[in-house]
Amino acid sequence: MEERFLTDDSHLSPEARAKKHRLEQDPGSRTDHMAYTEDMEQLDSDLQQQVLSAMRAYHPEAYTAADVRRALEHDTCTVEDLKALLSPAAEPFAEQMAQRASQETAKHFGNTVYLFTPLYIANYCENYCVYCGFNCYNDIRRQRLTAEQIEREMEVIARSGMEEILLLTGESRAQSDLQYIGEACKLARKYFRMVGIEVYPMNTEDYRYLHQCGVDYVTVFQETYDPDRYEQLHLAGHKRVFPYRFDAQERALRAGMRGVACSALLGLSDFRKDAFATALHACLLQKKFPHAEISLSCPRLRPIIHNEKIHPLDVHEKQLCQVLCAYRLFLPFVGITVSSRESERFRNGIVKIAATKVSAGVSTGVGDHESKYEGKTDATAEGDAQFEIDDGRSLGAMYADLSAEGLQPVLNDYLYV
Repeated sequence: MEERFLTDDSHLSPEARAKKHRLEQDPGSRTDHMAYTEDMEQLDSDLQQQVLSAMRAYHPEAYTAADVRRALEHDTCTVEDLKALLSPAAEPFAEQMAQRASQETAKHFGNTVYLFTPLYIANYCENYCVYCGFNCYNDIRRQRLTAEQIEREMEVIARSGMEEILLLTGESRAQSDLQYIGEACKLARKYFRMVGIEVYPMNTEDYRYLHQCGVDYVTVFQETYDPDRYEQLHLAGHKRVFPYRFDAQERALRAGMRGVACSALLGLSDFRKDAFATALHACLLQKKFPHAEISLSCPRLRPIIHNEKIHPLDVHEKQLCQVLCAYRLFLPFVGITVSSRESERFRNGIVKIAATKVSAGVSTGVGDHESKYEGKTDATAEGDAQFEIDDGRSLGAMYADLSAEGLQPVLNDYLYV
């Protein structure tokens, strides 16, 4: 992907504009993306080394049709089989892969599909990530919901029937500190049976505190597992530190979280290598924490406010389907989430093959569920969205569509006793 920097700098001060341009044009002005800052916990773990070494040694173009056939003949998909199934040589085998993936999904999950919705409670961010609508140099409406506003949003979502929520913020420790996120999680526990977070990476003790506040699982997108490409896309902020982000899931599990989700943002780098690294990362986490619930997401790039030239052109739907089928064959027991970034048509199809979880009633803006769900003009003040979604179906519409396809929508699969 060619970098598409935000070109309208008129809202920035001369000092901020100069710093932004310096970060974009002079790599030497950026901090070392592999160096921890003093406040970042370092783990004694070899998972990162294992994943990066394997990814560097993976050459997708080296695999042949014979390698793919051999992989499809195996009852258990090995790491080498995964490499073949993610290669260009596997594209003509899409139908065979889909059939095998569908069988594995039915074997481990039956005909169930889990539903959840995200709730953005703040969009302030201290990072400069060139592909993200929340980045600190983008001129958007910033919003941080109060506890009262958060609860109003949750009440609206809960009235729709939703039982699982994913809380999100921009990555700003100043505007969305640990206590702010923790209080939001306590509120969420009042209204929902399952609570997840997708916020900035934290140290183990911070994750332990949020788990005590009611959090069940943590989602962290590595964005790309290619450290060099990561450096080119994350120019400033805490998120720039590649290894700290990589170990976030392990820190969360050490803190007692029930589950974690791994993902690359497909389209930022070589999507085949990123998909391979994501699956291997999830596999190694599962082996190290066999009691944990490990899941995978598969987002693609979406257009963002003030930069509509960002499109998921590098990964087409057939290739995304290939990735998801390979995930299912390699990790047959792992949940796979497909977000509203994808079209209604694609999501309706992929839940019959490989995906086990989809979002519904989605908004990536801050504080707009009351207006979106119930049409209230005096609803909470709104903040701009992180990216554009493609499937805006409500919970009711999603539930009805899944049921019509012979699938069983599930709102909650976990009970505390």
